[in-house]
Amino acid sequence: MKLILKTLVLFVALALVPLSASAVQAPAAPQEVKEYHSKDIGALFKSFYESTGIYAFLNPQEGLTDSTGHELSVFTQTWGRVIMIVISFILFYLAIAKKFEPLLLLPIGFGGFLANVPIAEIAGPNGFLGIIYDAGIANGLFPLLIFMGVGAMTDFGPLLSNPKTALLGAAAQIGIFGALVGAVALSQYTSVVNFSLQDAAAIGIIGGADGPTAIFITSRLAPDLLGAVAVAAYSYMALVPVIQPPIMRALTTKAERKIKMVQLRQVSRLEKIIFPISIVLLSLLILPDATPLIGALAFGNLVKESGVVQRLSDTLQNALINIVTIFIGLAVGSKLDADKFLAPETLGILILGLIAFAIGTASGVLMAKAMNLFTKEKINPLIGAAGVSAVPMAARVANKEGMKEDPSNILLMHAMGPNVSGVIGSAVAAGVLLSIFK
Repeated sequence: MKLILKTLVLFVALALVPLSASAVQAPAAPQEVKEYHSKDIGALFKSFYESTGIYAFLNPQEGLTDSTGHELSVFTQTWGRVIMIVISFILFYLAIAKKFEPLLLLPIGFGGFLANVPIAEIAGPNGFLGIIYDAGIANGLFPLLIFMGVGAMTDFGPLLSNPKTALLGAAAQIGIFGALVGAVALSQYTSVVNFSLQDAAAIGIIGGADGPTAIFITSRLAPDLLGAVAVAAYSYMALVPVIQPPIMRALTTKAERKIKMVQLRQVSRLEKIIFPISIVLLSLLILPDATPLIGALAFGNLVKESGVVQRLSDTLQNALINIVTIFIGLAVGSKLDADKFLAPETLGILILGLIAFAIGTASGVLMAKAMNLFTKEKINPLIGAAGVSAVPMAARVANKEGMKEDPSNILLMHAMGPNVSGVIGSAVAAGVLLSIFK
């Protein structure tokens, strides 16, 4: 009993010593007392008015800097913000009224809306959009999480059943390198824009019509262009049903569009399990720089195809990808500030991205036509257009165009082969570009 009492007394004494020491050594810091000057009602209203967004729009200041120390021009503080807010409203319209990629365009538009609110600095390093950006975009984490979800939702069966359709996905990546060359040429032979090689690579990836890959590579090679590149990539993904059909029809004959393909064979579960592991092994051996994207995609797919972790698969396909989609959209939107977006380079990015996307679509169709010259079992060239990523929208567009010529010609599953190979192809292209600039 005595021992317990002694221990208790000693414990209390030790606990009190630091408190008493700190009380002696660290006196409380004097609190800053703000001096209040009485104001009449007119002065109070004037102070309130000067803290509003209306005052900030109407009274731009020369030499005003944001929270990062970057000087804001008078145009940026006034009409620039108004224009960007209007652009945000256009994104709302496309997402809500037209239903173009609403899961992405809505958060991107709202992020852009918030980023152009004056005074609040919502997109600055200490604003919540800036914090989200630093947490997942600047380090490339969010695109990888999206790829996990995409992998869990993707069925590689059509590709495994007809492996030669992988060539169509590879051909569609020509648009990426075409846009890269175009961006470099535009910089060298005009004085309108000035893109570095890294900028050109980031712009070229738009041709893959793969938003997460575009964000991943742009955040590493050209972070200043992230807003324009991401918006261009997702806008063109949303406009797949508008951009692709005229190109597909222009490059094919009516007879080619009516080609019926043989039924796909059944792919075994073992093949589907081995495939994601195999592509990671190949990436590891040949192109390690592509491994983050390929690995995330393969992990998500293996979780799905293994069939033993259904809860994880459900989380990747639903909860995780939904949460990350919200964050990635808002973070990308935070880069739609007037100072960076309203520049001649943005117009160049939008034009080059569209050209890259068109070249990618055309390349896939032409590759299918070329393959028909050497193969016995003909390929409907329309499915070549699905070689750009944009899963599964590009495959649906190919199917729809085929059914216009022959309602009984179902091309959807055939088009999924080049479509999923396009996802892998854009990740490989990103790895090639990253390895070039190491």
